[in-house]
Amino acid sequence: MAHSSADQRELSDDLQSYKPKIALVLGDPAGIGPELIARLLAESQVRSKAHLLLIADEAQMRIGMDIAGCTFPYRTIDSLDALDFSDDTPLFYQYRGEARGEFPRAEASAIGGQYCLDTLETGLRLTHQGSTDALLFGPLNKTSLHMAGMTHSDELHWFAEYLDFHGPFCEFNVLDNLWTSRVTSHVALAEVPGLLSQARVVEAIELIDTALKRNGLAKPRIGVCGLNPHNGDNGSFGREELDIIGPAVKTAREHGIDADGPYPADTIFLKVQGDAKAFDAVVTMYHDQGQIAIKLMGFSRGVTVQGGLPIPITTPAHGTAFDIAGQGKANVGAIRQAFEIACRMGSGRR
Repeated sequence: MAHSSADQRELSDDLQSYKPKIALVLGDPAGIGPELIARLLAESQVRSKAHLLLIADEAQMRIGMDIAGCTFPYRTIDSLDALDFSDDTPLFYQYRGEARGEFPRAEASAIGGQYCLDTLETGLRLTHQGSTDALLFGPLNKTSLHMAGMTHSDELHWFAEYLDFHGPFCEFNVLDNLWTSRVTSHVALAEVPGLLSQARVVEAIELIDTALKRNGLAKPRIGVCGLNPHNGDNGSFGREELDIIGPAVKTAREHGIDADGPYPADTIFLKVQGDAKAFDAVVTMYHDQGQIAIKLMGFSRGVTVQGGLPIPITTPAHGTAFDIAGQGKANVGAIRQAFEIACRMGSGRR
């Protein structure tokens, strides 16, 4: 699939000039989130690129600074009713919600999960009402969230319920300028073929096309993955490519989306590397088709975008890393990338 240089996308002047307002929360205090946020906000370039609001328990914020071996300036505010982003100094709002007592370190806990849910809820509310443009959160631990009473399978579904959003949504994984999405996610592999349909494949293509446009790309190029070995080999190893995925790609193209495929899963990610990069995004059929490739290509830089929701929400794709929490070893690369995407998508809201 050939593309001329004129097809390459750049951020519009409006997106480049607007300074977005980003709400930040630490994530699970038992993990590496506090030190990652400290390292991020210690960078002057980060503070100059966006108006920042940190919603956190001050003790946990300072623990993060101590572990990271750095500090950052901040201005404490007592209310979230009228945010004054008059300079580059991050705003800090002391908040720990219903969490009471000491936070355990490097382990899952109900108190850590409660703290995450309460701080996330505050950031969601502010971003949904337009006081901030995007939400960036540190790594969460699903066991902690469930111990605190979250009944959803993951935070994405919890976000959707809180926002009263009933449209299609999907977790996107991003590595540098490559985005991936999937038609099915946290389900048993044996269930995947039965969950595929033309409508669901088209929906996944349309979701990531919209997200890329909100991220500043005018004409996203989307590659679509097959399901079976060798793309089914013309029906020898399954007919999903012929009966479901191929027709879905055709429908997406009829809707004006630059989609192509299906391509075999063992070669499609070779088409997104180097100067001859053919696609800006890859749509896969199940979780590990994209996750294995993305994590091998750059585990420390991966970002998760809560795709399809009415507000931009980003986070590092890695977890809480309890094994290295408190040791000052956490790599800031992924959360820096998550911040950059939050800025672009937050600007796109305006």
